[in-house]
Amino acid sequence: MKKFLLFVLFSILTFHVMAQEKIVQTAGRDQLGGFAPKFAELNDDVLFGEVWSRTDKLGLRDRSVVTVTSLISQGITDHSLVFHLQSAKKNGITRTEIAEVITHIAFYAGWPKAWAAFNLAKGVWAEDTAGDDALSAFQREMIFPIGEPNTAYAAYFTGRSYLAPISREQVSVSNVTFEPRCRNHWHIHHATRGGGQMLVGVAGRGWYQEAGKPAQAILPGTVIHIPAGVKHWHGAAADSWFAHLAFEIAGEECSNEWLEPVSDEAYDALQK
Repeated sequence: MKKFLLFVLFSILTFHVMAQEKIVQTAGRDQLGGFAPKFAELNDDVLFGEVWSRTDKLGLRDRSVVTVTSLISQGITDHSLVFHLQSAKKNGITRTEIAEVITHIAFYAGWPKAWAAFNLAKGVWAEDTAGDDALSAFQREMIFPIGEPNTAYAAYFTGRSYLAPISREQVSVSNVTFEPRCRNHWHIHHATRGGGQMLVGVAGRGWYQEAGKPAQAILPGTVIHIPAGVKHWHGAAADSWFAHLAFEIAGEECSNEWLEPVSDEAYDALQK
């Protein structure tokens, strides 16, 4: 009976994420409202409306990992797992990460369960194979790690980026990796004193541009000094992965102001 209820619960769930990561769920009422109204209410309003929506306590990405782990551990490897694997992908879990998650689960939940889960995960992440292979090849070009998907700042980037903290002592340094065509939005580093940023090209080829000035190519070894108060953007070339170190310059009352995206028309004009 317990397995049956879990099967029903996880097989009917559909949800979408609002701007504040508030989950709105109607599948329970849509499919079971007339037959099991209390179950439908608990599904829509409690499980998703409250538990999944507590993103200030645990993000959607981590909740997806927990849910996928729970389903595989119970041997639930049907369409309900496919749905939650798809949700995990939407919530930022990469092909490499899900493979590692399922491998880890195998040692605790059982080898056959992992095999079944892998067969489903391969289909969900099938189109990411080429991208992951390219990312792995780019990693071999540089000594700094690529890090994790830059989900915290994804709203301020066009395309996928990755972030790896290099140092948080004395000077804050991060390695930022951009897939081809990825760039951040126009933005300004504010400070009442000092502040700003310095970029050092690490691998690949990218662009840096200040408002009102021509764009400048960034290659490995290129150093870019960005004073506080200067509107600018930076990112990868259209045909190349790109990575740079970002040094945050100490200052007083420092803050970032994110502005409009770099349009495709303006970006494409640089490639010519």
